[in-house]
Formats: sequence, structure tokens, C-alpha cells
Amino acid sequence: MAGTSDILLSVKKVAKFFGPKLVFKDVSCELRAGEVLLVAGPNGAGKSTLMKIMAGLSRPAAGEVCLKLDPEQVAYLGHATFIYPGLSARANLSFWAGMYGLKPSQEELDAVLERVGLLRAAEEKAGGFSRGMAQRLNLARVYLVQPGLIFLDEPGTGLDVKSLATLRREIDAFRGMGVSIVWVSHHLLEDVNMADTVLSLANRRMDYYGPASGFDAGSLVC
Repeated sequence: MAGTSDILLSVKKVAKFFGPKLVFKDVSCELRAGEVLLVAGPNGAGKSTLMKIMAGLSRPAAGEVCLKLDPEQVAYLGHATFIYPGLSARANLSFWAGMYGLKPSQEELDAVLERVGLLRAAEEKAGGFSRGMAQRLNLARVYLVQPGLIFLDEPGTGLDVKSLATLRREIDAFRGMGVSIVWVSHHLLEDVNMADTVLSLANRRMDYYGPASGFDAGSLVC
């Protein structure tokens, strides 16, 4: 039986306000190595807000978050890619690596670009990339960091079928390497089967937290 020492992320009775407006309250969950937690709920329920609190990018109004990983072991991948349009794909990766104190060789950068199918576009400016290409470049940034925990905030938004398949395949690969994942998805019916646990927000509270197999994804419109 897993003990508390196996818990990488612990959220206890977290609440969040935007001004006088309550977003949610009394949200609690835990995440262990290699687990996938899917955060569900209708639009406006606070899924992205909760993820930012989990990642340490926003402070809760109440409750506490304990993340037992150093910042360089955590990666955040959202629907906004934050790529630099005037830089090439390779230059973008080199810049991101430097933000983590890494100095990968060109061969190492190209190996990552090849993994996401962008090696032929290595010298192309990222501003001309399609949505799918831009998101795959964003995914390549995660490979450089080799994190222990990945936050995925609707990374599949606007992706074509091929790019979605690539994203799901890589999520499964990360999980196989023992990487933990917190995931907000716009494709809940398809993606719930890839999760271990679901945390669902509705009506400013946590209305489900438990095994993914016990969650009725069909009843929720995201």
C-alpha cells in the first residue's frame, strides 16, 4: 500500500475568489508518481484556475498546496503555446532550455524536434506554424526539461486528428516513464479512459473525486 511519502502533490481544502466572486471551495486531492489526474467540469467552473494553483502559479484564498518537486522538475503545457514567432523552431527550443539552465547541443535539439515531427521545419520561423505544429513545438519543450510532473491545460484545443493522436501517445509515454500528469481536456469522452483519477468541479465545489472508471463523462458538457 502506497504511503504519504509517495505523494508528489497534495491539495487540501483549497478555495479561490476573484474579487468577491467565489470560484470554488473545499477542493482536495492527491497525486502520486505515474498517475494521471483529469480535471473536469463545465466552462467557467475553475479548471484552469485550479491547475494554476496546483502548479504554484496562483495562490489560493484558503487551504494549502504541497508540491514535493523542485520547479525545474515541473512543466506546464497549455492551449497558449507562448512560442516566439520571430524565432525558428530550433531557436525557440534553445531559448526555453536556457530558461531551465540547460545547454543542449544542436544534435540534442534536433532529436527532440524529430520526435515531434518538426525536424524539417527546424529553421522555419514559428510564427508561420499551424496550430498543430505550434503545439508540437510546445510539447518538444517538455521533452527538454524531462519533468516529474506535467500540467496540461487543454493542450488539444484546436489540434487536428493527427496532432491529437501524437499528444495522446506522448501522454501515455510520459505516464509509462513514471511522470505524473494533471490534465484538463476538451475531449473528455475520449481522454477519461487514459486517466487514473478524475476531479470534477461544478457549482463552485468539487462534485466528484475518485477513479476514472467511476466517472460518467457523458453527463458533462465541457
